[in-house]
Amino acid sequence: MTAIDETGNLKAGSTVQPDDRDRMVIESPRTRRKRPSQSGRGTNFEMYAWIFMRMSGLLLVFLVLGHLFIMLLLDGGVQRVNFGFVAGRWASPFWRTWDLMQLWLAQLHGTNGLRVIINDYAERDGTRFWLKMLLYTASFLVLVLGTLVIFTFDPDLAG
Repeated sequence: MTAIDETGNLKAGSTVQPDDRDRMVIESPRTRRKRPSQSGRGTNFEMYAWIFMRMSGLLLVFLVLGHLFIMLLLDGGVQRVNFGFVAGRWASPFWRTWDLMQLWLAQLHGTNGLRVIINDYAERDGTRFWLKMLLYTASFLVLVLGTLVIFTFDPDLAG
C-alpha cells in the first residue's frame, strides 16, 4: 500500500516508504504575506516602470559614455573644466539638452530603482511610506535645482 494519493500528497497517518520518495511533490515555498498593490496602483504601473528602467538604462549608457569620451578624451581631460569651460559648453542648446537628459534620466532611473528596493525590503507599511516620501522629496529637489541651474546659468556672472 502506497502512502501517496493520486494528487501526489502524503495520505494522512501514512509514513513514507523508500520507494515512495521519488513520487513526492514538493510544493512551492509560501510567501510571508501578500501585500496589496502599492497606493492603489495595479500591475500596469509596475510593467511601465520595468520598461522605463530598461529603456532609460540603455539611453543612459549612451549619454554617460558619450559624456565621458568627450570630456576625458576630446576636450582635454578634467583639469580643463572650470567656470569658463562650462559657460562655453552651455552656450550651446545641444549641450544643455544633453546634460538635462542625463540629469532627468539618471535621477528618475535611480529613484525607480530605490523605490523597488524599498518595496522589497521595508516590512512595515509606515516605514515603507516614510522611506518613499523621503526618496521622492530628495529626488524632486535634485531635479528642480539641477534643472534650474541648467536653464538659468549665466556666464556673465563670472565678472
